[in-house]
Amino acid sequence: MKRSIITHWIKIVAGSFCLSVQLIGHAQSAPTNLWTLRLPLYNADASPAIASDGTIYQATFEGYLLAVTPRGKVKWTFRINSEIKSSPAIADDGTIYFGARDRKLHAVTPQGRLKWTFPTGAWIDSSPAIGADGTIYFGSWDNIFYALNPDGSKKWVFATSNIVVSSPAIGTDGTIYFGSHDKKFYALKPDGKLLWSFTTGAPIISSPAINSDGTVYFTSLDGNLYALRPDGSELWRLHTGGATGSSPVLDENGNIYLSVNPWNVSIGPDGKIRWRWGSAVPVDASPAVAANGEIYFSAPWRRLFAFQPNGSELWHVDTTANLVASPVIGDGGTVYVSDGQFLRAINSTNGLAPSAKSSWPMFRADARHTGRVQSVN
Repeated sequence: MKRSIITHWIKIVAGSFCLSVQLIGHAQSAPTNLWTLRLPLYNADASPAIASDGTIYQATFEGYLLAVTPRGKVKWTFRINSEIKSSPAIADDGTIYFGARDRKLHAVTPQGRLKWTFPTGAWIDSSPAIGADGTIYFGSWDNIFYALNPDGSKKWVFATSNIVVSSPAIGTDGTIYFGSHDKKFYALKPDGKLLWSFTTGAPIISSPAINSDGTVYFTSLDGNLYALRPDGSELWRLHTGGATGSSPVLDENGNIYLSVNPWNVSIGPDGKIRWRWGSAVPVDASPAVAANGEIYFSAPWRRLFAFQPNGSELWHVDTTANLVASPVIGDGGTVYVSDGQFLRAINSTNGLAPSAKSSWPMFRADARHTGRVQSVN
C-alpha cells in the first residue's frame, strides 16, 4: 500500500529556533509488520534483547521473561513473582541477566532454566551491563552499585548516597559509568575504586552513551545533556529542559539522538541542536540508528517513526499502544519493538540496514544489551 505522508518538523539553526513546516507529498512505501506477538498480561516496559542466534528476549512488568524465535514463536516462558522493569542483557555464553522488584538479579540459561539469583536490599530497575570478562554490573534502589562474577558471587560493591536506577555503560578500558539519584555521575575503575565523579543539579536516571573517542554523554533531570571527557572534565552541556528517561544514542558521524520530553532531537558533536521533531506527550524510550542512516523514534500516539539524518520523516508504523520501550535493530535489519501489549518485528519495503557502525547506536549499545562501547573499526 502506498500513501502520501505529511510531516511537521522543526529545524534549529545555530541555536536559534527557526520554524519550518515540511510537507512530504510524494508516495512513500509502507513498512512491513513481519509478525506480532501478544504478550502475557500486557505491560512490557523493558526493551527486547537479541541473542547471537537470533532469539529475542522480552521481559514484562508482570514478571515474565519470554524467549521468542526470529519468526515470532514463543520458545519458552520464565516466570517470577515480581515486576520486571530492567531490560535483559545477554552474555557471551547465552546467559540472560535481568533485575526485578523482588530485589534480586536473575540469571537464566538459554534453555529457560534458573541459573542463580543474587539478592540486594531493594528493587533493581537498572538494566545490567556485562564486561568483556563476564562481570555483571547494575545498580539498585538500596543505593548500592554491584559487580558480580559470572557464577553469581559478589565481586565488589560501591555505595552511593541515593537510589541507582541508571543503567551502566562500560568503556574500552573497562571504566564503568553510571548516574545516581544523588545527582552525581560516577566513573569507576574495573576494581570498583572511584576514578572520578561529576555533580549535576538533579537526579540521573538515564543510561550514558560513549563515543569512540571516549567522550561520555548523559542526561540529568536538571534538564541538561552533558558531554564529559574520559578524565571527567566537562566538554560541553546543552540545556534541553529534558525530564524523561530517554538515553542518548550516536550515529557513525558522532551525531547524538535523544527524546527530550515531547521532542525527538538531533544534536551535533559540538553540542548544538541540528533539528527536532515534536510529538504529543513526553517520551521515555531511546531511539536507534541504522547503518543506512535511518533513525527510529517512538512517538505518541502509538507510532514508530523512521527519520532521515536531516530530520525528515521516511515512514511511520501505527501500534496498538504507546511505545514505552526502546527499539532494537537485529543483524538482518529487522526492528523489534514492544508497545506493552505486543512484541513486533518490523521491516521495510525500501530495505532496512543493520545498526549503525557507531560506538553506541541503540539503547544499551548493542542488540544484546551488554552496555559495552562498540568497536567501529
